Parts: sequence; structure tokens; C-alpha cells
Amino acid sequence: MQNLHAVSLVVPDYGAAIAFYCGQLGWQLAEDIDQGSKRWVRILPPGAAQGSLILVRAEGPAQEAAIGNQFGGRVGLFLATDDFARDHAAMLAEGVTFEEAPRQEPYGTVAVWRDPFGNRWDLIQFA
Repeated sequence: MQNLHAVSLVVPDYGAAIAFYCGQLGWQLAEDIDQGSKRWVRILPPGAAQGSLILVRAEGPAQEAAIGNQFGGRVGLFLATDDFARDHAAMLAEGVTFEEAPRQEPYGTVAVWRDPFGNRWDLIQFA
């Protein structure tokens, strides 16, 4: 058996990313291990048992340029929910920027949002 354990996300600063994801969105800080010049920071959405995000601080111009554009301008991250209306309302209340109103697709209810660093996400409740 295999599963996707984590995906890394380049951010400008560990503190700002933790404050947004774990503070505003209520994600769980699963690990924050100091490794000297960098940290191993792993976060999980509320209720998630697997499928974590590794926050990595950009180092140097090439990585800094990738912040918010790691997926070439496409939605590259997908946050699944069991209650779209609840989570959409909570995210709006926390100041999350949605690019569109929720829409119905054959696969479920979805809306595109951005984190403060420019990364595009889908909030999705599968049909």
C-alpha cells in the first residue's frame, strides 16, 4: 500500500504561514522541528489523519520567485471538506480571498481561493 504523505509548499516565512494556516484556518501544527538553518514544519487540515502540508521557507531568488506560483498559475492544492457551506463561511469570516462564488460541478461543489502568499486552492465537497 502507498499513499501521498505530504506536499511541500514554499512560503516566505514560517511564522506567517503557521499564523495563517494554524491560526486563521485552524489547521493542526503536527511537527515543528528545528534543523539549524531550516525547520521541518508539517501541518494538517482539521480532522485529517494523513495528507499533510510541509511548509518550507524560500531560500534564494529562485525559490522566492516560486512563492505563489509553484503550479504555474493553476490551482495546485485541493482542500476537501465534508461541509462546504460551513467551511466556506468560516474561511470568509477569517478573511480568506475567494476568486469566485461557489459553483456546482459534476464532481461536487467547489470554489477557488488563495492563501496570503498567492497559492491557488480549491475548496471542494465531492458529490
